[in-house]
Amino acid sequence: MFYKKYIKIYNKHLYNKYINFVILFITLFLISCTVTLEKPSNYMALANIESISTEYRELEELIVVDIATQQLFFLKMGKIDEIYSVSTSVYGTGSQVNSFKTPLGRHKISEKIGEGLPEGAILKGRRWTGAIANIIKEPIDTEFDVVTSRILWLTGLEEGKNLGSGVDSKSRYIYIHGTAEEGLIGKPASDGCVRMYNSDVISLFNSVNIDTEVWII
Repeated sequence: MFYKKYIKIYNKHLYNKYINFVILFITLFLISCTVTLEKPSNYMALANIESISTEYRELEELIVVDIATQQLFFLKMGKIDEIYSVSTSVYGTGSQVNSFKTPLGRHKISEKIGEGLPEGAILKGRRWTGAIANIIKEPIDTEFDVVTSRILWLTGLEEGKNLGSGVDSKSRYIYIHGTAEEGLIGKPASDGCVRMYNSDVISLFNSVNIDTEVWII
């Protein structure tokens, strides 16, 4: 009788240990999955950036727009500080005037426009019209490429590629800016510029300085 009782207690003890082990294993597995999902994307982004130039590690601030992933990375001293979803040109990449394509290569911020304006403020000719955009959250493509909230105006740094006659990014009015078509963020949809969510472009605007480099890869 005593032996049977001992076996029963012993089996119960083993069962509890087994349950605790399973719970611990599941917890560790979920934690490892979270880390695996987050870090490789950063490693891949940094690898892509490094393939352009290892100078990124020496820059106090750097913006990198990744066309393939439709993401914008804000780096400080070579480390990713923020990641934002963006929308580049629906026509692909290129630098030719009137192509409506997003230019590749190294740029810098030449002007910051819109400081202090309300979120969603519509800018035309880089001036606030006084109107606030109706932000469209659904994936609807309207007839208008409305510029909203903030503008980071880019100028090219590579002669013949995004700087100079026929390919000049600044003359093409290539901006990083807010959009009324937020439902299209995350896929190509613009007419050449880099679109962001309005709250995101305001955050980025407040974080960067004129002359901050912008690499579009």
